[in-house]
Amino acid sequence: MELSLQLQRPPIVVLNHTNVCFKIKSFLGSRQFTPWHTECRTINLPRRVIASAADPAPKDFISNTQEETNMQNMNTQEETNMQNVKPKINGDKEDPDMPASSTDSIEPNNIEVESKFGLEAELSTQKRKPKINGDKEDLRMPMSTESVDPNNIAIESKAPLEEESITEFYQKNKVDEVQNEQAKEDLPPVGKELDADVSNLNVVNGSAGNPNVVNGVSNLNVVNGISNLNVVNGSISKILEDVAGLEKKETTSENGATSENGASIPRDVFSEGKHIDITKADDNGAVKIGRDETNEERVKDNSLQLELEMEANLRKQEIEGLAEVNFENEDKVFVYPQIIKPDEEIEVFFNRSFSPLKDELDVLIKGSFNHWRWRSFTERLNKSNLKGDWWSCVIHVPKEAYKMDFVFFNGQNIYDNNDETDFCIPVEGGMDEFAFEDFLLEKNQRDEEQLAKEQADKERQEEEKRRIEAEKAASEMDRAQAKTETKRRRERLQQLMKNAAGSIDNIWFIEPSEFKGADTVKIHYNKSSGPLAYANELWIHGGHNNWNDGLTIAEKLVKSEEKEDGGDWWSAEVAIPCRALLLDWVFADGPPKATTIYDNNNRQDFHAIVPKGIPEEMYWNEEEQQIVKKFRKERKLREEAIRAKAEKAAEMKAHMKERTLKRFLLSQKNVVYTEPLDVQAGRTVTIFYNPANTVLNGKPEVWFRCSFNRWTHNVGILPPQRMLSADNGPHVKATVKVPMDAYMMDFVFSEREDGGIFDNKGRMDYHLPVFGGTVKEPPLHIVHIAVEMAPIAKVGGLGDVVTSLSRAVQDLNHKVDIVFPKYDCLNLNHVTDLHDQRSYSWGGTEIKVWFSIVEGLSVYFLEPLNGFFSKGCVYGCGNDAQRFGFFCHAALEFLNQDGFNPDIIHCHDWSSAPVTWLFKDHYMHYGLAKSRIIFTIHNLEFGAHFISKAMAYADKATTVSRTYSKEVAGNPAISPHLHKFHGILNGIDLDIWDPYNDKFIPISYNSENVVEGKRAAKEALQQTLGLKKSDFPLVGIITRLTHQKGIHLIKHAISRTLERDGQVVLLGSAPDPRIQNEFVNLAKQLHSSHRDRACLCLTYDEPLSHLIYAGADFILVPSIFEPCGLTQLTAMRYGSIPVVRKTGGLYDTVFDVDNDKARAEAQGLEPNGFNFDGADCGGVDYALNRAISAWYDSRDQFNSLCKRVMEQDWSWNRPALDYMELYHAAKKY
Repeated sequence: MELSLQLQRPPIVVLNHTNVCFKIKSFLGSRQFTPWHTECRTINLPRRVIASAADPAPKDFISNTQEETNMQNMNTQEETNMQNVKPKINGDKEDPDMPASSTDSIEPNNIEVESKFGLEAELSTQKRKPKINGDKEDLRMPMSTESVDPNNIAIESKAPLEEESITEFYQKNKVDEVQNEQAKEDLPPVGKELDADVSNLNVVNGSAGNPNVVNGVSNLNVVNGISNLNVVNGSISKILEDVAGLEKKETTSENGATSENGASIPRDVFSEGKHIDITKADDNGAVKIGRDETNEERVKDNSLQLELEMEANLRKQEIEGLAEVNFENEDKVFVYPQIIKPDEEIEVFFNRSFSPLKDELDVLIKGSFNHWRWRSFTERLNKSNLKGDWWSCVIHVPKEAYKMDFVFFNGQNIYDNNDETDFCIPVEGGMDEFAFEDFLLEKNQRDEEQLAKEQADKERQEEEKRRIEAEKAASEMDRAQAKTETKRRRERLQQLMKNAAGSIDNIWFIEPSEFKGADTVKIHYNKSSGPLAYANELWIHGGHNNWNDGLTIAEKLVKSEEKEDGGDWWSAEVAIPCRALLLDWVFADGPPKATTIYDNNNRQDFHAIVPKGIPEEMYWNEEEQQIVKKFRKERKLREEAIRAKAEKAAEMKAHMKERTLKRFLLSQKNVVYTEPLDVQAGRTVTIFYNPANTVLNGKPEVWFRCSFNRWTHNVGILPPQRMLSADNGPHVKATVKVPMDAYMMDFVFSEREDGGIFDNKGRMDYHLPVFGGTVKEPPLHIVHIAVEMAPIAKVGGLGDVVTSLSRAVQDLNHKVDIVFPKYDCLNLNHVTDLHDQRSYSWGGTEIKVWFSIVEGLSVYFLEPLNGFFSKGCVYGCGNDAQRFGFFCHAALEFLNQDGFNPDIIHCHDWSSAPVTWLFKDHYMHYGLAKSRIIFTIHNLEFGAHFISKAMAYADKATTVSRTYSKEVAGNPAISPHLHKFHGILNGIDLDIWDPYNDKFIPISYNSENVVEGKRAAKEALQQTLGLKKSDFPLVGIITRLTHQKGIHLIKHAISRTLERDGQVVLLGSAPDPRIQNEFVNLAKQLHSSHRDRACLCLTYDEPLSHLIYAGADFILVPSIFEPCGLTQLTAMRYGSIPVVRKTGGLYDTVFDVDNDKARAEAQGLEPNGFNFDGADCGGVDYALNRAISAWYDSRDQFNSLCKRVMEQDWSWNRPALDYMELYHAAKKY
């Protein structure tokens, strides 16, 4: 019979010895007994225990010496047996010829007890063939002491046995009380459920003989999770007696139960609320008792616990070995496991005795990953039990790690940083450095997007809060205005009601005399009583409540019956409005819009009180609510119109900015361009270069050198690439992968791999913006030191440049401040929140510092108490050089004392030129070392000495157009410094000069309705100046009247325009009285001869200038020289066509419609005006005649030209980009 006992936990195997206990180590290759100086147990350890019964030796006594000898023999025999056992795979047949050891028993009466405790443990890797799915189960693997006789009695146990019976069976000795208690503390609770499979139990004389029995146990083997126990000499009977006793005990218990075939069910099963499935015996008589899944899980848990314990022991041995090796080598650090993998925990071991921390009580580890860029940590180390002064802690390695960096310290200021190189260990099997870079960039991008989203949400919430508050305030204002309006109407109506009558004798009366709202009455009128006596028809036009709702009554009167008074009476039936308190009407000779004669009671109208009208208080309460609704509706419509207009303006500005950026990218197409045009982060870009237009013309090779982010990217400068021939003529090309964290691509070209001649764009290098990157360009801090600023202290174009350039650079997310004199003549209308900040002493006087916001810019005003800027003017004080020199030094002292240390200090013209040398002599090495100096020449005609000295000291210098920089290149102040001299065109402020939002013109317009807008502006201009309202070509001139502006050409142009039947308007004044008088006389002559077609306004008028720009067809700028010129740029902004002389900035911005098509295309533009070369009358005639003829000959083409020039961007969008390139170039030196 075979008996299957399902154990809830494995048995405890304890071999009693005075000093030694043995532990089964199944994870080793062969079965070994390892001495351990504590009692040990096996948990969920699969084993095959074979016991042969031969010598019925006393079960309660075997000497310690004999026991040790027997155990050593068993160990030796077991190792021999394992080497002779062939592993079997499921499905293999048993090999009958397998050799057995000399101790194998062939006795037919052997009893084999096969025990399966818990789950199968992992087998040794030595001589073990794995079981493959589908193979048959290998029920028996013969061991050296195993009986193979078919008459063997096998008991297969799957059930937990009581601890005492198992110990008695294996040892037949009792462990002393102390040892028993210690063993029990380590054991899991013993289960009570029995699952027995009994089959083929054949007992011969109750015993089976086996001569090789030592201490009642012949062998102890663990094979494939099956423990075979051959028990002899009465041992099997003892097991059966224990089982029978257990059955008896459970049967006789108070809560016991018996299965239908007589098998006993333990009482504890019922007491614990567990269930047992009992089935009938099969054909072989086997009885199967099932158990619930809870016990299976408990068995699995026990198996897992054993596996963990074995792993822990193995880990301990390995760590001890590593500690010993590292200690011998005097290596102070090792980790376990030795190969670090991502997303796992490691233990770091540190030998304090080899470290500067050897005398410290506390040892901590401080570290991070991936070159200290990811997941920093600080942990305290604990003293380990290893030999030597080893301390350790556990660190979790993140999944993104490819390297671990760390140092040790005492928690304060004593470190062991591996001789200043830090400790580092590679992490294998995860990301590499490049993958981590991509991951980090993507993470940063996600973080930035999340921050941007949160910021946008916050701004939306704040905006909604502001909107609600504004709406609440506006609603309160609506109600207040409605109350005021209601009061005004009520007072007026009460006055009319006081004077109203029920009738007027012989003129009119109403029937019936008593009526109310919604009634129909008849109004009678004596036609002969007034001006309608001879009218063919009579009509009544009426309303109510002082015409509150306008005209609501229109009825034709019919002839009435003759009256006794003999009057000519007519009448009409009229419906009284429901809410009427007072009727208002007049009589007329026709219906509305077809009337010529009225009888309106001598302009007082006729009024009659409604006798039974609604209560007056009720009416006025309702009226007030109606007025509130009306005001609110009107306000909403205004707000919506303003919002729509602002959105449209922002859309147009964004579109213009986008076009300008594209133009910027294409501006060097004759030298370099890219495909795609927009360089995108994380993608590949191809650079095309035309050496024929550069210093590398004719070189056999061209090499490309590239980096990113202003040459600061962590990848460094990429290896030089030899550029390959492209398909488009002389161009060569190279391809580059753009990093995800790039915001700028930087490159130069050379003739050889090792250098030689370079094309570096005149020391500026080539730079192209990168779009879509995860990193934004770090902002620069720019400070302007200037003496003019629009609109608070503007004299000329310098003031416009300071304000507009600063705003444009600030719009590029850079920080901009302005240091400015606090004149006593400042236009404070544009100054916000002016307040004093502090004072400081310098130059023998106290200087007060004021702060304010002007046009969205931070401005620091310096007010020296010596009175230098209390003169009532900007220039013309006789000591201007002294005043402005003092200001420049005071401005630098202010920056130094307040710790500004900006990246760029930008000074302008002769008035702030002293900043350049004062900085280099006094501040460059004393507080402002980071700063670089940019100097801009706006007009070389003034202060040449100061400009010359500033050119020598400045890091970079500019003037206001490319052509003007060439025109002045030969000047002695400029020529020695051409290597740092650049021409950058000025722009105009699109917010100040914007026909779509200009309060000085009659209607707003843009390029879409330019014809209608300019027509309305021309009519308004003609009316304002007393010119004839007719469709003439109108030439506008807005200028200072100086010889530089070509005043002799202006006079001739006025005459020529009048000859061509045009109109002319001039706005401007002359600083020279003689010139002013000349134009005063000219104005008088023109007023006499052409007052309807010419007007000279010899002053400056800001609103009128806007109207001239909008109303004129042409703007004339015939300057003899013009560094930049803003007039022609503003003219095009308003759709007026410029007529200019080809000089300076005029040549750079105006492209003749007949002659400059190719030159315009090279700048990414289309022709936009008319120009001329000479400085004589013939030159003016050449341009002006063609312009006026174009207006006369083809109005459609002329209107298209107006639309075209409006769409061109002459703002600071492009110059701001050029100035940023200059600022960065200056920072390199």
